[in-house]
Parts: sequence; C-alpha cells; structure tokens
Amino acid sequence: MPSKIVAGNWKMNGLQGSLNELIDISIAAKHLNCTTVICPPATLVLAAAQTQDIISVGGQDCHDKAIGPYTGDISAAMLADSGAKYVIVGHSERRGEYGETNSMVKRKATVAQASDLTPIICVGETLDQRKAGRAIEIVSLDLTASVPEVSDFIVAYEPIWAIGTGLIPSIHEITEIHDALRNLLTERFDIAGQKISLLYGGSVKSSNATEIFACINVNGALVGGASLTARDFIPIMQSLSNS
Repeated sequence: MPSKIVAGNWKMNGLQGSLNELIDISIAAKHLNCTTVICPPATLVLAAAQTQDIISVGGQDCHDKAIGPYTGDISAAMLADSGAKYVIVGHSERRGEYGETNSMVKRKATVAQASDLTPIICVGETLDQRKAGRAIEIVSLDLTASVPEVSDFIVAYEPIWAIGTGLIPSIHEITEIHDALRNLLTERFDIAGQKISLLYGGSVKSSNATEIFACINVNGALVGGASLTARDFIPIMQSLSNS
C-alpha cells in the first residue's frame, strides 16, 4: 500500500518567526496515521529540521547538477546536509516561470535520489488543455518523461489552473487522472508502481480534503497556502489520517 503523505509547500513565504507554526503541526502529527512534510524556503530548511523531529522537512527545488558554478541555486546534497528528506521538483511554477522541461525534472529527481532525498515530482495540465480534453494525455506524457529509473519517488498531480485559484477539479476528474497515473506507474515499475504515493494538489483546504482523500488512488496532498498556518493545515492532516 502507498504511504499516506501530506506535504506543505510554503513557496516564497516564511521568516524565522514562521517556524513557531511547526511546533503545533508537529504536536498534531505525532498522533496521526500519516507522514507530514513541510517544504519551507531554503533559508529555513536547517532551522525547521532542528526545531522538531516529528515532521519531515523538504526543499522546494534543487539543481539538476550535484555541484558547480550555478550562482543562487541549491543542490540536492545541500538540502540533505541541512536536514531535508524530500524535495519538490517540476512544480508548475518552475516549469512555467523558468522553462523547466520534463528532461530537466527527471535529472533533478535522479540527483535528488543520489543524495538520499525523496523527490516529489509534479505534473499537471493547463485550463486550455483540460477544456480541449487533453488532460490525461498531457499528464501522462509529463509523468512518463519526468520520473527517474528508480521508483523511490512521489508523484503530485496539480492541475495548473487550480493552484491558488480556489478552483478545483470534480472528484470524477481527480479520480480519472489518478487512476491513469497509477496505471502508468504499474506498467513502468510493476508491483513497485503500486506502492508509489500519489498526491493531489491545487486549492486543497479543510473543507474539501475529506472528499478528495476518499478517492482510491489519492494517497495524500501537496498543499500550498493552507499549509502556512497550523490552524489551516492540521485539519487537512487529520482528514488524511482518518481516510
């Protein structure tokens, strides 16, 4: 069975004082039946890992090279050295704003694994692609070209049009995509593909989490804005634990 995982992506939010939220989140996580991950800005990864030892810490991105002359970038090894256990790769904001390709995402996932990080690989379609009936096609192409050769990774389906907009696919649409992803992973990795956790992301909040987690092939969530405070994030964690 895939592990239940709820991951919070703080994006470009959070200063040292924001780490106080982790105390309440970690207290709640201690009593829940799921893995909780927080991906703060790179400036807070070390402090987040040192603040508590209940929830796991992840990075929001890493370079596709292990070391080198890449000013301003951060390597997978640096994240791991700071206490991270996970790293997000291929988020739509990276693909869209920085032109990251599937091949680049695959390289990032591979270098992350080499540093003992579990990559959270993001895939998702635009609203135009959804309206054109190409959602499964696009997401399947992205998944096939983005995953590394070893099955130690997590997949997050994030419809680009639902991120931070308050919009959300129907339960049928979420189920359809996640079922397609599971079939692709099983074809590629056999039994190991059935154990890869599939997360849903895109305007996840306490009011819709229970319904989303009831979908068979939804094993958790990648949460954006609702992960910034314990008040908003803990109910989502509890919904996953109870699913």
